[in-house]
Amino acid sequence: MLELLAWHAGLDLEIKAEGDLRVDAHHTIEDTGIVLGQALSAAVGDKRGIERYGYFLLPMDEVLVAAALDLSGRPWYVSDYSPLRDNLGEMPADMVNHFFYSVAAEARMTLHFKFMNQGDNEHHRVEAMFKAFGRSLRAAVSMAGGEGEASGRIPSTKGKL
Repeated sequence: MLELLAWHAGLDLEIKAEGDLRVDAHHTIEDTGIVLGQALSAAVGDKRGIERYGYFLLPMDEVLVAAALDLSGRPWYVSDYSPLRDNLGEMPADMVNHFFYSVAAEARMTLHFKFMNQGDNEHHRVEAMFKAFGRSLRAAVSMAGGEGEASGRIPSTKGKL
């Protein structure tokens, strides 16, 4: 799922994680989300010249999910994803929300997921979330349109995020 996120976001991402997998995957997944969020926050810096907002509506076979984010500096996570199965391969499905919560908290972004059609395939649901998040992130960090002074502004009427 991280490969999908990176590809759709246009990120060069390499993660090496070691954790207490003999106990469970919770801390490894949580820590990966934390570190990814911190890296995203560092990468956008003061957010000068970026779009700030990003959204994407992604179909994945029978699933349709919307992702929207704001690199606002205010961490918030909202999602109507509720696992239908306990696991997605070796990943506990209940960790999907916790992963995205950790990313949003550390990146200091507002992140929303809304399923327009839940579908019934857990893999498709989660894959759609990771891809939609990647596409939304790509849009949010893209350089703002406009010319001259407008293109180098911090995308906030307050002058800082």
